[in-house]
This record gives sequence, structure tokens and C-alpha cells, in this order.
Amino acid sequence: MQPEELRQIDNEHLWHPFTQMRGHRAENVPLIESGDGFYLIDVEGRRYLDGVSSLWCNVHGHRVPELDQAVRDQLDRIAHSTLLGLGSVPSIELAGELVKRAPEGLTKVFYSDSGSTAVEIALKMAFQYHNQKPNPDAQSRDLFACMQHAYHGDTIGSVSVGGISIFHEIFGKLLFHSVQMPCPAAYHRPEGMSEADYHAHCYAELERLLAENHTRLAAFVIEPLVQGAAGMQMHPPGYLKRVRELTTRYGIPLIADEVAVGLGRTGTMFACEQEGVTPDFLCLAKGITGGYLPLAVTMTTDEIAAAFEGEHTDYNAFYHGHTYTGNALACAAALATLELFDSQNTLENVKANEQILAERLAELKDHPHVGEVRHKGTMVGIELVANRETREAFPADRRMGHQVTLAAREQGVIIRPLGDVVILMPAPGMPAAQIHELCDVVFAAIDKAISLQVA
Repeated sequence: MQPEELRQIDNEHLWHPFTQMRGHRAENVPLIESGDGFYLIDVEGRRYLDGVSSLWCNVHGHRVPELDQAVRDQLDRIAHSTLLGLGSVPSIELAGELVKRAPEGLTKVFYSDSGSTAVEIALKMAFQYHNQKPNPDAQSRDLFACMQHAYHGDTIGSVSVGGISIFHEIFGKLLFHSVQMPCPAAYHRPEGMSEADYHAHCYAELERLLAENHTRLAAFVIEPLVQGAAGMQMHPPGYLKRVRELTTRYGIPLIADEVAVGLGRTGTMFACEQEGVTPDFLCLAKGITGGYLPLAVTMTTDEIAAAFEGEHTDYNAFYHGHTYTGNALACAAALATLELFDSQNTLENVKANEQILAERLAELKDHPHVGEVRHKGTMVGIELVANRETREAFPADRRMGHQVTLAAREQGVIIRPLGDVVILMPAPGMPAAQIHELCDVVFAAIDKAISLQVA
């Protein structure tokens, strides 16, 4: 099919996610046909550095021989069989590998297909657990705690514990109630409040809200260390540890949504490791298959799982599942992805790239239109502002973050902003040379986009 015909069908029939389609049709976006290492190649043969690792999921690159072969080998056996009433070899082997690598105590693995479903499952498990645990509470646990500006996916339960108004507000009447903790990222703190005072306020509110609502809270869900879709908002060191201390004190299960921050993105295999925290639920997706196939994981403890044990006539099983739960091809890709973390020393590569990024991002520290640079591991958010001193934002209709995306694309780099926060999310396995290429192009794109808009 010729590029012109593909574009016509795309514009007329394909509805893209998180996209205003009128603008999409006018933009002539690249139509990706193939990949090569850390580059994407469109139907006209143009190459683009994949600067956001294909929406934060690619780990070792595209067309990785070991991953390709793992999927081919599994395809020679079977592509999929159900886990309802049957076992599946790749899903069993992957569960064993995940238990070995996860924080100690997370011993049960439940599969699904996306980050949103991984969190949805954790929410449902937590709610059902409280109804079936030994000595259930006198008062129903019908609330969930979450973070202000949170994003955990797009299914109704996950949206209910989200807090990004542009994504979630329209669905308000469909959602259950949640208790939101103030986000302790201090750049957008109230006027007249120091960073130290704002952090103290956030810690105090965390304890107050948990104390006041603990008898009704079924769980607390959090993105450890970094709130990604909120614009790479970084929590101060020790915040996650304090959340774990308080949830333990009040008997509130902790759900760690590591869909975006796990699997090396923050510098360790799991973000929770950095503060010595073991959650009651751990949610994984995105990079679990190296970005090859849809797969998600919800891990939990023996204690949680024990509440679902019983006779058939007890009807206390977890009544939730997906047709492709534990898909054999996806599990084979995930096993190969984990093996590559070991054989290619991927976590060491992340640490080296984290240092390179820190050095390169320092080049923006005095930029008149960069309000803040947020950086953890290979996760980067560069917030653009009209005025650095006053923190005045650019007018929304200028779409400054998007203009940077377009300028970078012209120079062969694919990025995707969150509003006026320019996001860099190189794959954990990306070589240093491509990290420098990414920074070179994006920094130039920021200057070009701003010069055209401010002039």
C-alpha cells in the first residue's frame, strides 16, 4: 500500500488515543513501518530516534535479536492458550522469575494486558480482601487514597484514583470517591510558601488524611518516586517510605503502580527498592515485554491471597480475568527481556545514562524559558514557561510543548510532551551516543520553537 493511501485511511478511519483528530489530520504525522535498534523508520524511509521509547515501554530497542527469537520460538509451540482451567509454561516460568526479582514477600502473580488493568485488579483485590479477610472490619472499606495529579490508566476504577482534570473530569459522574493527598512536588506550590514549608504541609496532610479516613480506606495507590503523566513530578526523598510507614500503622494496603517507573526507569529494577519499601501490591506493564507485546502483572502477598482461598461453595475466588491473560507470546518476550537485563547489564547502563542526562540537562539551568528540569533515572521532564522568574506559563493556545515536538521531529527525533512539559524517556538500554543525540536535538528544538513563538 502506498504512503498516500495509508495516510488517507489513517485520516478517515483510525481514531488515535489522546488525540484531537482534526489537528492530527492536518499534521501529516510519520507513519512508522519498521524499527532498527533505537530508531523508528517511516514509510518514506526517514529515520527517527525513539526519544520516548514508544510511550515509555521499549527497553532494549526495536528488532532485538534475542527478543525476536524468543517470540519466534514460542510461536513454533503455541501463540496462546487460556489460563482458565489450564496452565501455560511461559506464564509459569515468568511468574517464578518475577517473584525472584520483586521485593521480598510479593509471591503471587496475576496477569492482565495493560497498566490500567493491572491497577484495576489491585483495587478490586484490595476491596475484596477486606470483605473476606479474617475478622473483617465493622465499617466497610469503601474508599481509596491516591495522589493529587495521579494517573493510573483509563479504565473506570483506575480513573477513579486519578487526578488529572483534562483526562478525568468529564467522567466524574461514573467514578467512585477517593481521598487525594497533595502532591509533594514543590515547583507548583502555593504562592508565598517556601519549598520546605510546602513539603512539611504535604507530610502533615498525608498523616491527617490517612488518620481521619483509615477505617474506610481499602488501599493507598501511588506511583513511587515519580508521577509520570503529571509531568514527571518528583517526590522528595523519604516520601514513599513515610507513606509505607503510615499505611502499615493504619492497616491500609499499599499499591505501588510501577507501570511507568519500574523495570529500570528510575535507576533500579523497581522504584520501591530505593526507599526499602515492599508494597502489598506491585503493578507492572509497559516495559515488562521490552515493549514488544501487551502484558501486565499485579503481584501481591500470601496474606492477601489467603483471603481468596476456600471451598468452591464459598464463592470467594477472585472473579476477574481477561481472554489473553498470561498470553504465551507475551510471557516469552517478558522472560527474554528479563534475561537481557542481566546479560546486557541494563541497570548499569541506566546509571551511566542518568549521569550523562544530569550533565546535559545542566545546560538548561539558566534558560529563560525553562522553569524546572525534573530528572530521575532515564525519566526527564523539562517544563517550559513564558517567564522563568515569575513562573508564568505560556498561553495554552500556543501549545509550546507540541511545537517543540514538531521541531524535534524535523531533526529526526520523536518525543511527546505533557502539555508544556517536554518529556525525554530514552529506553533503559539506549547507548550513550544516542542519549547525546536526543539532548542535542531536543535542546535545539526548544530554542527554535520558542524563538518562533516569542518573536
